[in-house]
Amino acid sequence: MADGTATAAPAPLPQVGENDEAKEARLAKRRKLLRILAIAVVTIAALWGLWYFLTQAGRVSTDNAYVGADSATVTALVSGPVKEVRVSGTQTVRKGDILVILDDADQRIALADAEATLRQARQRYGQADATADAARSRVAARGAEIVQAQARLRDAEATVERTRAELARRESIAGTGAVSTEELTAARAALKQAQAARDLAAAGVTSAQATRGSAAGDLGAAEAVVRGTTIDTAPDVAAAQARVEKAKLDLARTVIRAPVNGIVTNKQVQVGQRIAAGAPIMVIVPIDAAYVDANYKESQFKKIRIGQPAELTSDYYGGDVVYHGKVVGIAGGTGAAFSLIPAQNATGNWVKVVQRLPVRIALDPKELKAHPLRVGLSMEATIDTRGR
Repeated sequence: MADGTATAAPAPLPQVGENDEAKEARLAKRRKLLRILAIAVVTIAALWGLWYFLTQAGRVSTDNAYVGADSATVTALVSGPVKEVRVSGTQTVRKGDILVILDDADQRIALADAEATLRQARQRYGQADATADAARSRVAARGAEIVQAQARLRDAEATVERTRAELARRESIAGTGAVSTEELTAARAALKQAQAARDLAAAGVTSAQATRGSAAGDLGAAEAVVRGTTIDTAPDVAAAQARVEKAKLDLARTVIRAPVNGIVTNKQVQVGQRIAAGAPIMVIVPIDAAYVDANYKESQFKKIRIGQPAELTSDYYGGDVVYHGKVVGIAGGTGAAFSLIPAQNATGNWVKVVQRLPVRIALDPKELKAHPLRVGLSMEATIDTRGR
């Protein structure tokens, strides 16, 4: 142009073949990426499915689980004032450790009285045994007296026979004048005297026999007390011995010891307090024997069986500490069924509520020892229903 301005060169025309090739390349690259992505998704899904099948399938879980233990309530078995308290709340104790000591003055007096009664019973038995021995001696003596009386009776009978014979002999010759009237009278008198002596001897035998019978009765009464027994098995002695043992037991029970290993809780006793027999004074929780009651929904019980393994975690230690346990029992009813006021479902506005049933899981003692739990802590429980 005349004014010297440069004229713009015309734009090049688009090459249709070249653009189609670039578009096809981009589409091919996109399809390749999509295929890779699809393969990756399928692979991840397959791996996740395999992992779930191998590790998670057949596992039922709940976070409605709590630690429990069969706590031991410590009670006083005898009454008395508290002399000493050797433990405090939250203290760990071992089985047999002394917890509380009661004043034992009354029990010591009772023991002394029972021991005195026992000695008295032994003394009475000794007296009864001696009485039986004396009665046996009296029976033997009465037997000897009977023998003596029978001997005297035989002697008196012999005398009667002799005097009777002498009287008969004199009477036979009285007509000849060889025997005087005085001799005949004397012979007759001698016979009567001999007969009287015989009757007296017979009465002596009867008296001796009666005396022996009385002595035998006394012996029977005396032997009835000691027959078939010794000084240790006699009823009175045995009863007195039992009272002594009871007094010793009451004295020993003034020292109250821990019945199990555990932690002292709910302590309700102070020095100087007078407690009655049977009154609870504290509770010992055996944390070494803790278990878990996991409340599963009724829809989860299709495959839950006793003996299956379980894994549990607690907020107390966090998810890094995993407890291993085993299903040891399934409750006989839901919590609602045994509540103080059971649910009344026979109403017009009834709404179904999924019920839960407690499952008891025993924990590994070694894991409990390494990481002790406390009663009432919440847990998360998972049961592997494929396990046996």
